[in-house]
Amino acid sequence: MSFSVRVQPSAKRDELAGVRDGHLLVRLKAKPIEGAANRALLRFLAEALEVPAAALEILRGEGRRNKTLRVRGVSGSRVRALAER
Repeated sequence: MSFSVRVQPSAKRDELAGVRDGHLLVRLKAKPIEGAANRALLRFLAEALEVPAAALEILRGEGRRNKTLRVRGVSGSRVRALAER
C-alpha cells in the first residue's frame, strides 16, 4: 500500500496532525539534516501502524517535505484510520 505524507520537521513534538491536500501530515521534532527527519518519520509511522520499521519505504521525495511511502502488511483502511486520529 502506498500513501502520501507531508512532513513538518523541527516541530515541538512528534505527532499526526491530520490530512492536508491529500497528504497525511506528520510533525517531527527531528531536523532535516543528513536524513534524520526521514529516519524519525519511518520510526514514528512504524510505531503508529504497529509494523517493523523495515516494512516502510520512502518511494519518492526523500529530500522533500512531500513524500510517497509504501508500507507492507497493512491495509488501506488501517492507514486511513491513522489519518483520522
